[in-house]
Amino acid sequence: MTIRVIAGEVKGRKLKLVPGESTRPIMDRVKENLFNLVPQAYLENQRWLDLFGGTGAVGIEALSRGASHCTFVDAGRAAVRTIQENLATVGLTERALVRHADAFQFLERNTEPFDVIYIAPPQYHGMWVGALTGVQQNLEQLLVPDGIVIVQIDPKEYLEISPEKLSVFKDRTYGNTQLIFYEQQATETTTQ
Repeated sequence: MTIRVIAGEVKGRKLKLVPGESTRPIMDRVKENLFNLVPQAYLENQRWLDLFGGTGAVGIEALSRGASHCTFVDAGRAAVRTIQENLATVGLTERALVRHADAFQFLERNTEPFDVIYIAPPQYHGMWVGALTGVQQNLEQLLVPDGIVIVQIDPKEYLEISPEKLSVFKDRTYGNTQLIFYEQQATETTTQ
């Protein structure tokens, strides 16, 4: 299997895979569909968080398409090393921060908000629900007011959940990959 950058300033560059079976890289056609769904406003000069970064393919694609910065978080040493190597290969290291950290602890401690949070955890462990809950619990510190959260899971993992502060605005399935887009719910203002 080969993965590559699909569009933007480093279009066509090949990315390394994480050794072993610990990650599930996003297929190029799904990544292309993902970025067709992401509004352009969330790419140009925006800050991304690639949580459970794996190969770094999604964050690198965002950087290639104009994002100003991406923070990659992964608990696996091999994944962190792969992300660093992929960033160096495509020449985007200066616009990235790679953190070897537990995703849930990162969500609790982070104080710099992002425009887009991309959550693609290991499959079949229900971790996406925990990550989405972690985002919601620390929403003001993690997401700018008009920011979005994108979850990538296998459709078999999907659970109907209703976060208090987030609502689904897009939900697409491509084979064995489901992409769910969340935005912050409008807060009701009362007038007197």
